[in-house]
Amino acid sequence: MNGSLDTLAYDTWGPADGIPTIQLHGLTSSRARDVALGLDLTAGQEDLHVLRYDAPGHGQSPGPRIPAAYRWTSLAKNLEEMTAYFGGVPVHAVGQSMGSATILTSAASDPAAAVSRYGSFVLALPPTAWELRGDRAGTYENSARFVEEHGRAAFAETTRYEPTPPARRNDVPFTWPDVAEDLLPTVFRGAAGNDLPPREKIAALGDKRIPTLILSWSGDPAHPVAVAEELHRLLPNSQLVTADTPADTATWPDLIGSFIRTQSRYYLGQHRRR
Repeated sequence: MNGSLDTLAYDTWGPADGIPTIQLHGLTSSRARDVALGLDLTAGQEDLHVLRYDAPGHGQSPGPRIPAAYRWTSLAKNLEEMTAYFGGVPVHAVGQSMGSATILTSAASDPAAAVSRYGSFVLALPPTAWELRGDRAGTYENSARFVEEHGRAAFAETTRYEPTPPARRNDVPFTWPDVAEDLLPTVFRGAAGNDLPPREKIAALGDKRIPTLILSWSGDPAHPVAVAEELHRLLPNSQLVTADTPADTATWPDLIGSFIRTQSRYYLGQHRRR
């Protein structure tokens, strides 16, 4: 099923009575691009009822020329609106990179509400954060200017031969950013203002003990293992799995499916006992 909720393009698959799951992509990616990149994190999990959507300005979703619309705080509001599709039942949220940051930003902004909104979190490839963020703002501003001066195709070519993490598949095709050329600089400038919530807010979320699976891979400066490890420390009810080879990464959808099924059974058991 394809459609639009509040103008954001989305699709759903899986049984209507399956486990409610929502999936988020990374910066300049989309549902379609994540599939091409081998990052369709719920692929093959047939007992899940999955909603995947394109964030504002990405893929088939329109977006304004306002950088603030691409801050994680704004994207968190979009996520919360999209969970309404499931009628108010707790949703298992799965995101990679920008998607994982969006989930964390939403949950840490109101941990009490997060308990009723989310059944579990899967935080794949958490991005740079805090003092480990470095000069990401400068990098994104430089990218915005490059696109304005040379275009999206030329920008994409500058990324063609960038080093890739050892856990990434060797057969991943080269892809362009899935953001319109005239909007891409705005998206980059919005990303320049991002950072994860302060550690103390994430620790307060950790006190709620929402089950969390953190997936990282080695050798990726944009998604450092150190951030994943720090999130694991701040979220006591979390598991951390780090991939070092493509074979490791290939297990992620099954690992995620097993994790969500376990959390769903636990939630139903707790609910029945009440």
